[in-house]
Amino acid sequence: MTGTSIRESAIVPARSALLFIDVQNYNARPDGGMYIEQGLKADEAETKYDYFFKHLTDVVIPNMQRLQQASRVIGIEVMYTVIESLTKDGRDRSLDYKITGFNVPKGSWNAKMLNQINPQDDEIIFSKTSSSVFISTNIHYVLGNLGIDFLIMSGLLTDQCVSSAVRDACDLGYLVTLITDACSTYTQDRHQTSIDHIR
Repeated sequence: MTGTSIRESAIVPARSALLFIDVQNYNARPDGGMYIEQGLKADEAETKYDYFFKHLTDVVIPNMQRLQQASRVIGIEVMYTVIESLTKDGRDRSLDYKITGFNVPKGSWNAKMLNQINPQDDEIIFSKTSSSVFISTNIHYVLGNLGIDFLIMSGLLTDQCVSSAVRDACDLGYLVTLITDACSTYTQDRHQTSIDHIR
């Protein structure tokens, strides 16, 4: 193929979805379970992960809100993933999540999306127990039913669940746009290295 690569195709709203990855109380708040599990109080988590929480508040969440609102206005499907077990004790989690110690019980406060980007009534939330939403949910099936070809991604953490989802989506045949200033991880260097690798 000569000329413009298909990767540069303009997004078609009716065939597009915006996917927010793991923007939830568990990992996006200093009083979330991820930090409690590390033995940190909220103020200690804010100090230890100062870059992350500041970047989230000042840049990432406002950009997510703009993306969410614009997508709703022009008819782009808005979807979400959350780390959430299907059970309270997490027995259904992936081996990696068991080894790591991640357990977000079904229906818990930690499994809720941040208030700032709360889903509307009819927006889809996928509960996942693996890094990539494409491994532990039926998202690929649902996207197919919706006729989605273009995926716009935003979320946490850039170098973990976001990166995994981007790579899997590309391999499954979606045209993916990662909104780099609507993603974050614990350091600017980790974020940039991940973006460079994905690119």
